[in-house]
Amino acid sequence: MQFLDFEKPIADLYEQLEKLRENGEKSGVDVSATVKEYEQKIIDTKQQVYNNLSSWQKVQLSRHPERPYTLEYIERMTENFVELHGDRNVKDDKAMVGGFAEIGGETAMFIGQQKGVNTKMRQIRNFGMANPEGYRKALRLMKLAERFNKPIITLIDTPGAYPGLEAEERGQGEAIARNLFEMVKLRVPVICVIIGEGASGGALGIGIGDRIFMLENSWYTVISPENCSTILWRSWNFKEKAAEELKLTSGYMSQFGLVDGVIPEPVGGAHSNHEEMAEILKKRLIETLAELKKIDPDTRIEQRIDKFSNMGFFEER
Repeated sequence: MQFLDFEKPIADLYEQLEKLRENGEKSGVDVSATVKEYEQKIIDTKQQVYNNLSSWQKVQLSRHPERPYTLEYIERMTENFVELHGDRNVKDDKAMVGGFAEIGGETAMFIGQQKGVNTKMRQIRNFGMANPEGYRKALRLMKLAERFNKPIITLIDTPGAYPGLEAEERGQGEAIARNLFEMVKLRVPVICVIIGEGASGGALGIGIGDRIFMLENSWYTVISPENCSTILWRSWNFKEKAAEELKLTSGYMSQFGLVDGVIPEPVGGAHSNHEEMAEILKKRLIETLAELKKIDPDTRIEQRIDKFSNMGFFEER
């Protein structure tokens, strides 16, 4: 198990528990009662730590190396997943994945950014940063789902769209803008879930839907705390302050009306229990799909447009 710096009290308890078990095995002494005490201590400490997280600590949790990514959620929540590839123009972007799968007895199109599970795969997946062909691939799959009248579920987890020169040459901005324009008019139900990082246009490029949800320890904003700190204070050293000022966590996003709900994570975060997290998310998706299917497509589109048109609050002077 990997622990973040603020998880040190939890890590210490796990270490003590492991030593206790080893000593019990060597000496042949029954330590089951003490083991139960330590296990309860770990649960209590987790609740204490995770109920008082700062915005920066939630950002760290969203990037936890053991946190489940898009393909794992699809594997755990669905059956008969068939991955589809390519944008029919440039190439297949490995940072953006998608395909048909069955969830709750119904076929749906799943699309999302995929980060790598190890160093080699992170390079292949470009750390979840899609190129223009990734967003065009996503749009192709959405149009395919619309043609066959299948709902669309997007799982968002990206530090941003890839900012490289070649991405700009191939029209990164246009690809994202085209997705926004097309997604708002899709005649099938669209559910978007931010499962980790939701940074800037890279997240918004597959983030226009009838319902927008965030996992408890995810974030959603126009810029990462590090880059915000660099712009404002010319240094990454103020990233914690930037995270607080950006108000990027799920609680703030729900309060501002930018998302429709926050999906709770298991105690200890999504990385602590992948199976439980997938079950919680699956249940919410099935419930929301049933709700959206009852709404007429024209009404859904109108509500979708109104939702995004009414976002934000300001004063005219």
